[in-house]
Amino acid sequence: MSANRKSLYARIIRRETHSPRSLLAIILAVILIVVFAWIGTEIVIALLGLPALLVAPADMFTHAVGLVDAPVAIVSTVGIVVALIGLILIIAALIPGRRARHVLDTERAATVVDNEVIASALARHSSYAGNVDPDNTTVSVSHRQADVRLTPTSGIPVSRDDVTDAVTEQLDSYGLRPPVRPRVRLAERGRVGA
Repeated sequence: MSANRKSLYARIIRRETHSPRSLLAIILAVILIVVFAWIGTEIVIALLGLPALLVAPADMFTHAVGLVDAPVAIVSTVGIVVALIGLILIIAALIPGRRARHVLDTERAATVVDNEVIASALARHSSYAGNVDPDNTTVSVSHRQADVRLTPTSGIPVSRDDVTDAVTEQLDSYGLRPPVRPRVRLAERGRVGA
């Protein structure tokens, strides 16, 4: 495989498995636009000599300067809240968001699979391996783990090891990146019928 094709596949895989931060950026931009529009409106209203909508610009400035005389507890609490919001925004900007998808190792193409598709396939294989009705099997796949929950039919034993082996074998055959490890849980009480 050529280097150009590999870099193209890497870009496609990155774009399909990571979520952009555009929603957060849009929300912050809208908030800032509204705040600056409000401040601008208050300044224009003050220049026209009309009463303020919420707070006059002179009062805003006076209160900002008067923070020195405010109680320390209030000022420090507001400072901590503002610092936490800033820290959260910095972390959100630096940490990549992940979509609920995995990459299959293939030589010829960039193959990205949704976690729900993986969960559906694992549910089918685990219900067959455990001799459990497919309606009594639920599977959820996260970034690094597949959680398989089986509710056996009353009176019919289910071997957790057989189900774990079947799910592990299936996950290994997919060649997922990042690798997913299974966790099999059996319900304590079986379901009648089914």
